[in-house]
Amino acid sequence: MLQKKICLLGAFSVGKTSLVQRFVESMFSDKYLTTVGVKVDKKVLSVDDQDIKLMIWDLEGEDDYCKINSSFLRGAAGYILVADGMRPQTLVTALAIHESSQALLGQIPAIVAMNKADLRASWRVSEADLQAAEAILPVLYTSAKSGNNVDVLFSNLAQSMLQAK
Repeated sequence: MLQKKICLLGAFSVGKTSLVQRFVESMFSDKYLTTVGVKVDKKVLSVDDQDIKLMIWDLEGEDDYCKINSSFLRGAAGYILVADGMRPQTLVTALAIHESSQALLGQIPAIVAMNKADLRASWRVSEADLQAAEAILPVLYTSAKSGNNVDVLFSNLAQSMLQAK
């Protein structure tokens, strides 16, 4: 069985931990828990008749004062950049993290999760900013709360990692 390390990256409070919890445990909690450092989960996924054990590294959020510890990224085969549609700056942060991650890891598979899609009517991210992000990376509209596109998010990344090997 293949084993692949993936990282969830993004600003604070965008829903990284909630996406992992929804994917691994099929549950959602409204209670906000700050990730300190990194939390690692595992899940076996079948993609194209190939079983892959995903080692999912949920990294603490990044902001102007707290940068991602680059040692957490080493060995990653792919990553998910999570942004919150209610907070436009989180998409800017995600794309900046993508640039710095590429500098460290090279061209490995990555995808943007525009999270909180269940609140799309209240989003403040502009269509122009979403289209600009889609020109750089694949973007999926996810909701950890409803589960919408969460499995697809991880499956798409796993498939990209298999194709990249």
